[in-house]
Amino acid sequence: MANATDHLWMHFTRMASYADGEVPTIVRGEGAYVWDSQGRRYLDGLAGLFVVNAGHGRTELAEAAAKQAAELAYFPLWSYAHPTAVELAEKVASLAPGDLNRVFFTTGGSEAVEAAWKLARAYFKRTGQPNKYKVVSRYIAYHGTSMGALSITGLPGIKSDFEPLVPGGIKVPNTNFYRAPEHGDDPEAFGRWAADEIGRAIEREGPDTVAAVFLEPVQNSGGCFPPPPGYFERVREICDAYDVLLVSDEVICSWGRLGEYFGATRYGYQPDIITTAKGITSGYAPLGAMIASERLMEPFLTETGMFAHGVTFGGHPVSCAVALANLEVFAREDLVGHVRANEDAFRSTLEKLNDLPIVGDVRGDGYFYGIELVKDKTTRETFDEAESERLLRGFLSTALFQAGLYCRADDRGDPVVQLAPPLIAEQQQFDEIEQILRGVLTEAWSRL
Repeated sequence: MANATDHLWMHFTRMASYADGEVPTIVRGEGAYVWDSQGRRYLDGLAGLFVVNAGHGRTELAEAAAKQAAELAYFPLWSYAHPTAVELAEKVASLAPGDLNRVFFTTGGSEAVEAAWKLARAYFKRTGQPNKYKVVSRYIAYHGTSMGALSITGLPGIKSDFEPLVPGGIKVPNTNFYRAPEHGDDPEAFGRWAADEIGRAIEREGPDTVAAVFLEPVQNSGGCFPPPPGYFERVREICDAYDVLLVSDEVICSWGRLGEYFGATRYGYQPDIITTAKGITSGYAPLGAMIASERLMEPFLTETGMFAHGVTFGGHPVSCAVALANLEVFAREDLVGHVRANEDAFRSTLEKLNDLPIVGDVRGDGYFYGIELVKDKTTRETFDEAESERLLRGFLSTALFQAGLYCRADDRGDPVVQLAPPLIAEQQQFDEIEQILRGVLTEAWSRL
């Protein structure tokens, strides 16, 4: 639309890039596809922003929102409850692993991460360890943009404008096996090394100062780093040894993205806290949550106990109603099972791209993949900053969109193309993704 740049300040957007052109404007969606204001159709290869898990155009989710808004549009969860929040909390607790039974609602992922760090700090203050406030997280990892969550985030490029940040953020190596600095020929040994780096960081800082470790089941930023064998088992041992909370940041990795309701279940580890958002409503309304273990609730169950934290729209009645309807769709259509049944086909279809000289690595799990781009497949040489700028922003992002594929070309780590289609996607969509990528990446290589 011609006036989109006059008043709308878009997120993470170089506004100047639209000074001489119109902003692409998406006006409707159906299934795995969206349409722009000019009537052009695009395969949504990123589920919006890792969000629209059940697919676009689910009228029953819209109807659930309308029905709830007509009955009770809003009431806060400050000392009172409302039925949809109660029912959804019970449903989420029943799906979460272990004794993660306490559900604190937010409006999104950054707020959930913020709540988890605040809970970790408050818990240790109330249990006689007031100096435990620091957080360990991984290089290049993204955990949100509010000041606390940004301090946990490991992306220097999106932090510098806002420093100084909240003190206490500690960074350790991620699990990018393709560029492993140690044990590059042995995934299990690499996983042990990467996990032990967390233990070494805790030792350096002093175990009595570290409250939590924040990890995504599959790290998003940098291009989908799955955990090596044994990694989370070892991390859990380390956290137990030092009395540090393990927070599984599943804002992306929950609600079927990895073929389970929660990524922790996929990889067989028990966190103390899960943070979640995005797919819980498939994006039809904003909602997030922090899901905590029973022991973390205990210090707040005294007569005067209170977790002094909250947000106005956390657990909004309409959002909770949409989430309940969304999970009914998940159960009725077995979307989680659909991902498990089709993930090998998705992987094998994307791996066909390995014959292209620009493709260095195809990695991921479930319906969550990154394709790393390289200058030299043999040496794994990557692109310098100027080359990456020309490749990703100068060509790939626009070319992929013009070819009918909405996805993400990202260079917050090494250059990658990220894919996370709606969970309803099947072989037809996998083939379409591969064919579009093949054509565009082939042209990109010819331009280098």
